[in-house]
Amino acid sequence: MFDRGFASCNPEKVKYILRSMPSAAFTTLGCKVNQYETQKILESFAEKGFTIVPFESPADVYVINTCSVTSDAERKSRYTIRRANRHNPEAKVVVTGCATQMGLNKGEPTQDAHVLVPNPAKLDALNYLLRAFPEIGNDLAEPDQSELKLHQGRTRATLKVQDGCSVMCSYCSIPYTRPGMVSRPFSQVLEEAQKLAQLGYNEAILTGVLIGAYGPESGSEGPGFEELVTLLAKESGLARLRISSIEMHQVTDPIIELAQEGIVVPHFHIPLQSGDTGVLRDMNRRYDQKMYIDRCLEIQKRIPDVTLTTDIMVGFPTETHERFQSSVEVCEAVGYHSAHVFTFSPRWGTPADQWGDPVTPAEKSDRRLRLMEVTRRTGESHYRKFLGRTMRVLLESKPGKDGLMQGLTDNYLSVKVAAPASMGRSLVWANLDEFRDGVIHGELAPPPRLDLPALRVLR
Repeated sequence: MFDRGFASCNPEKVKYILRSMPSAAFTTLGCKVNQYETQKILESFAEKGFTIVPFESPADVYVINTCSVTSDAERKSRYTIRRANRHNPEAKVVVTGCATQMGLNKGEPTQDAHVLVPNPAKLDALNYLLRAFPEIGNDLAEPDQSELKLHQGRTRATLKVQDGCSVMCSYCSIPYTRPGMVSRPFSQVLEEAQKLAQLGYNEAILTGVLIGAYGPESGSEGPGFEELVTLLAKESGLARLRISSIEMHQVTDPIIELAQEGIVVPHFHIPLQSGDTGVLRDMNRRYDQKMYIDRCLEIQKRIPDVTLTTDIMVGFPTETHERFQSSVEVCEAVGYHSAHVFTFSPRWGTPADQWGDPVTPAEKSDRRLRLMEVTRRTGESHYRKFLGRTMRVLLESKPGKDGLMQGLTDNYLSVKVAAPASMGRSLVWANLDEFRDGVIHGELAPPPRLDLPALRVLR
């Protein structure tokens, strides 16, 4: 899982109606697992009586969920802590997450923070705060549950099913900040999915650090990942299930069949990291170039409308100019819809840390820009394949600045249509007419007469 920037809880996304209480603000750096965990921490504060405010506002408490996957992510984490202190110098700053855990591992605790919460204990952040500053608890009163109304403006919910990784890729800090692999009991996952459906969500994004490793050997109490997805499709009441990120070898035949049947949407985010077999071996990845391309082409053959996205690293210590070209070749062969391209940075304690950082920043930047241009072009080509089609779109909660409603098709195409704001967060059908400015522009359409399993729970 790789850094994708900030994901903050702002007043348009999370609103609470509460009596005046101590206030708390939250922000997240990094992956969807972090985003899910921040939301759970936020809910524990709200249930205790805190007023939730946007991160840019003055608050009594700031909670920052950090990321350590790259040096840039760590830098952003430190900057965010300083920013919180500037918002209110009298506030208590609580930090947790992978950057915090990495600092604890190194014996270099995070600076400018009042409370450090180890990664494995992050959902207990509230109790860490109240133990350190019990006087805050004196100002709290249990909110009247009849007055507590949580409105989650997010269009798609995130549902964490698994945590931790022990694969030990040579560049990755996650095994040191999220050690071991733990699967949530399937009954808890199903119960949470059903609650999300009752709240009005049409889609849940299934997330984890190594999601395909979900299974009984790590705590699922029975099902493997394929069985879990099937169970959620049958009993959750959700219309769409999306897999956030999954390793190439974990897109198994049963997973492909679930996508063919409409149980999961036809969109897979399959990390590449490098397109060169030698670099992949040095990274301790469990596939080579041919295996990766063959699997992607097989997925595309069996699921014609599928969209593939990916993560790619540039500047790994053993990535030469020639080896970098292999990544370009894979991008061309697969034809990604989009890619998160990021640069290598040494991570403390990892095997790759011992190899130094021989690729210059200028060369890393050049390689990153080249891959971004390739995947921009392949993405545009992918978009254009669907012009003239009528497809299902999940609209966002409110119109954009241009007055148009924007949403995503099942296969992750961004679509804009003219529609009333009252249709926000609903599933609609749209004719896909024109691709411009990075999105497809279309118009609302009646549902086609198709007998698709995925339509059985449309609201």
